[in-house]
Order: sequence, then structure tokens, then C-alpha cells
Amino acid sequence: MSVLVFEHWPTEGPAAIGAALRGQGHRLRMFRLHAGEPVPADLDDVDGIVSMGGPMNVDEVSQHPWLAGEMGYLKQAHEAGVPIVGVCLGAQLIGAALGGQVGAMPAPEVGWGPVKLVFPGTMDPLFAGIGWDTVQFHLHGQEVKALPAGGVTLASTKACKNQAFRVGQRTYGFQYHFEWDREDLAVAAQDGLVAKAGVSAGQIMQQAATYYEAYRRLGDRLCRSIAMLLFPIDKR
Repeated sequence: MSVLVFEHWPTEGPAAIGAALRGQGHRLRMFRLHAGEPVPADLDDVDGIVSMGGPMNVDEVSQHPWLAGEMGYLKQAHEAGVPIVGVCLGAQLIGAALGGQVGAMPAPEVGWGPVKLVFPGTMDPLFAGIGWDTVQFHLHGQEVKALPAGGVTLASTKACKNQAFRVGQRTYGFQYHFEWDREDLAVAAQDGLVAKAGVSAGQIMQQAATYYEAYRRLGDRLCRSIAMLLFPIDKR
């Protein structure tokens, strides 16, 4: 049994989420869809799924045909009760796969910014020990505009209502990045969306001096909660 990781871009691996899962004894099976590896054919021997970020949009199926295959797989897994976590593009794929609406934001949300837990999030065990107001890292120009049926918003920003959400009890989406270390952030700071948003890589890394320690500590806590509560090893 193992946790499947869908990687959509070479620089957007599972990072701290992967480390937490391995720390709990899970074996990760990487599917580098950007490199042409196929979406699995079935759910055999699957403990859970992690869908990571990437620069493409959910409606760019003609350029990236695997998007359709992954969304079909996520829908099948959700209906089977397999635990799923999606980050950034992964969250949008969950939203679209389950019948929600994904689209462009009026302006990209980029860099360090506050995220606020809304009431359901304050009661969700995955966020235990995490403050209701935290500073997270954002890098997206698309968002889940409307949640699928049964979806619950867990965290929001002024620019993006569905920063974190849950559909059912075992499928979670996070629009913000909580999994990156300093090296990952330095790579992200060079993304074309950063310049488009009028933010410089220097600004992002300078602000990291203020925000990074708390960001990484709380991000690791969330990753451990995901590994222990959403993907418990004793449920194999």
C-alpha cells in the first residue's frame, strides 16, 4: 500500500508533505505527469493521493491531456473514500473534478499574505495547533470559484474565498503553499507570475526573513496532521 503523488511540474514535488508521509512510514509512488508518465489505471494498493501544484490551468487539456485523466482519477478516488490532498493546481483539479467551478482571478495572488481560518476550519482537526490568522505563501492566478456539492470552506483571503476547503471527510484542497522550504521559495520567486503581479523575487526573499520561521513551523505541523490524521498508517 502506498500514497500516490501526482507531480505536474519538475520543481513542484511533495516537499514537506512527502517528508511527513515518509516519516509516518508511508511509501510514496511518484507519477510525473509532466514527463509523460500515465495516470494509474485503478485504485489497487492506494492508501491516499497527493496532487501537487503546477503552472498550467485545469482547462488546458488540449496542451496537457493528462489533466483530464487525473481529474477522472480524483473523482473515482473521492467516491471510493480514498483520502486526497491537493495543493494549488491540485486543489483546483479537485474542485473541477468534483463538479465545482475553477477560473481566473481578477489579479494573481502572489507572495506572502495572511490567511484566515473560517469557522469550520477552526474546528477541523487538521488545523489543531495552528492560529486562525497566519501568513502563507501564494502563487496563483486561478481559483476555485465555487465548491463542489458538499464542499466546505475552511480558510480564506480577501482575494480568494476558498483558500482551503474540504469535500466530504477525506478530500482536502489548499490553494496556498504551506509545504515549501527556502530553496523551493527561491525557485518560486522566479516564476513568471511573480513579475506579472508586480512583485520582485528580491522582495519575496527579503520578506522571508520575517515570515519563514513561523511559516515553516506551522506548515510542518499541518503536514504532520495530514500524515497522521488523514493518512493514518493503522488504517491500511
